[in-house]
Amino acid sequence: MKVTPRHIACALALAAIALPVHAAKDVVFAVASTFTTTDPYDANDTLSQAMAKSFYEGLFGFDKDMKLIPVLAESHEVSKDGLIYTIKLKRGIKFHDGTDFKADAVKVNLDRVTNPENKLKRFGLYNNNIAKTEALDDYTARITLKTPFSPFIAQLAHPSTVMISPTALAKWGSKDIAFHPVGTGPFKFVEWKQTDYLKVEKFDGYWRKGYPRVDSITWKPVVDNNTRAAMMQTGEAQFTFPVSYEVADVLKARPELVVVAAPSIVLRYLSMNTQQKPFDNSKVRQAISYAINKEALVKVAFNGYAVPAAGMAPQGVEFAVKIGPWPYDVAKAKKLLAEAGYPNGFETELWSAYNHTTAQKVTQFIQQQLQQIGIKTRITLLEAGQRVQKVESWPDPATAPVRLYYVGWSTSTGEADWALRPLLDSNSWPPRLFNTAYYKNPRFDADIKNAQLATTSAEKAKLYKDAQETAWNDSPWAPLVVEKLLSAHSKNLSGVYVIPDASFDFWQAELK
Repeated sequence: MKVTPRHIACALALAAIALPVHAAKDVVFAVASTFTTTDPYDANDTLSQAMAKSFYEGLFGFDKDMKLIPVLAESHEVSKDGLIYTIKLKRGIKFHDGTDFKADAVKVNLDRVTNPENKLKRFGLYNNNIAKTEALDDYTARITLKTPFSPFIAQLAHPSTVMISPTALAKWGSKDIAFHPVGTGPFKFVEWKQTDYLKVEKFDGYWRKGYPRVDSITWKPVVDNNTRAAMMQTGEAQFTFPVSYEVADVLKARPELVVVAAPSIVLRYLSMNTQQKPFDNSKVRQAISYAINKEALVKVAFNGYAVPAAGMAPQGVEFAVKIGPWPYDVAKAKKLLAEAGYPNGFETELWSAYNHTTAQKVTQFIQQQLQQIGIKTRITLLEAGQRVQKVESWPDPATAPVRLYYVGWSTSTGEADWALRPLLDSNSWPPRLFNTAYYKNPRFDADIKNAQLATTSAEKAKLYKDAQETAWNDSPWAPLVVEKLLSAHSKNLSGVYVIPDASFDFWQAELK
């Protein structure tokens, strides 16, 4: 029989039908809230920064155990005076738009965040540090600091400090880049429907050979805890975080799912406005710390998935010091209140930075505990916009309405400076940073400043220890708990981790 092109076409068609069709490896991540932006330099929330790891990478970063590692950087050197950081870059890396990753990208990105005219939320992370950034050659960047700052490399590892394509920044501008992210990461940006989903797809030119091993990730914001859990049970999602403490046991019982309780450096605490009566009295603040039973709080609000806070920085943060936990002693609390001039207690506001179920349980528990010593509270669970307006952006400390404030902090540099300075240094009062207690102690400030200038680990450890003990005794906060991070994933998904700062490591994700 004569073989014609038509015969060949038919044979190929039949063979195609007989061969197994490649199944797309698409992963759905169900997360608890919408993203504020895709631009990590303009994000204050951990979730937005975690999602942005899809398409962005930094010079340095953290592995799944929060160990600092070079990412786009090859190596670095620091001058003897601690002012000049010379960073050698990895070669052969491209941005998603084909632009070569070179030292000019380091300069463009750091110049952008340190320019006050751009009004980026992470301006405060760098404006006091960087004097100038230079590209010495294609693969060498030099960063000169204004004063020595020993945690600088840890700061460069912060998830906000990413490399955005200079070509894309020139094309879209500093504001619109949030809708057109272009990085060096494992996935390329596809689409963002802000209330529904954000989708990324595999970048075939990724510099880590053999990765990524999934075709796409769709991030779905699902506020309701039970709905996220249901998505895992039906297979609609392959990964979810956080898992609410109430449904953890239900998901554990499903043979196709794995629930992981990971250690964290997420500290929950109750700050008190030390510039306003009655919280200007340290005895009142200490009374509140004594009045709250942290062990009971762990059981009531966190279903056992937390531990009482043992210091001003959680264990797992470099240079954190274990001091407590603060003991539960109602009699001592009443005695201190009486000594402060409030034998019958007082009335005040109790605000929460969050409005989810766990925050509701925490604030109700605190309300009940404080009532035992005569302190009556009115609870308000703030929406994100209210939190920014009434707390984080309040312009005048003298009129700040915040009093008792339930909030949390994740030390995303892994080092004590960022655990302490933004929350307790007198230069960190809102709106500059997040010292919502409006705490001021010259000894604490001096310790933090001197730790930045320190050149040895032993010297830093001594200064940070003194700072943490000073703040613990002054009690601008009642440290509450360090929570465990509950996530769930399908058994056929591997390589996805929640790391201790509540961010994610997922570049090795694999679906079988």
